Amino acid sequence: MTPQTNALPPSPPETSSGQALKGELREKVATVYSSQVGIRERTNQNDGKEVEMYLASAGLKKGNPWCAAFVTWTYKQSGVKAIRSGYSPAWFPKEKVIWQTGKGQSPNRADVFGLWFANKGRVAHVGFIDKWDEGNYAITVEGNTNEGGSREGDGVYRKRRLKKQIYIISRWI
Repeated sequence: MTPQTNALPPSPPETSSGQALKGELREKVATVYSSQVGIRERTNQNDGKEVEMYLASAGLKKGNPWCAAFVTWTYKQSGVKAIRSGYSPAWFPKEKVIWQTGKGQSPNRADVFGLWFANKGRVAHVGFIDKWDEGNYAITVEGNTNEGGSREGDGVYRKRRLKKQIYIISRWI
């Protein structure tokens, strides 16, 4: 007699059609975030029509830091089921983390990256991976940054970041 267990059976392997749908969703996310590159704050005070739209999507008011709100808004516009948060660390629950400090799965386009700030003792800036290749750099798209890569910037930028600057990556698609 076989003993009964309460364990669930393993999930079936993902079909190629499921992978194709995820690929299409990643491309939709990339289209949305790419369409925002070039948006700038109105007065460099975390404000302006688009910035306030990002903030509202995360339940925040004008004047708040908005990098995580940009991620929330982008996923919402793309139909991705994800958290609604303007708090950078919230984007990295254990079950969604795929890569941390150089170890883990290779990131995909539209995955969320986080930068660690020692002075804050936490992830304090987030954005999207746009391209992850075999070299030392990743191409990202991120809100509330600038040419220098600050976490308190003035707009949405496409950046070239050293991979070693990236602390953690989560996957929501």
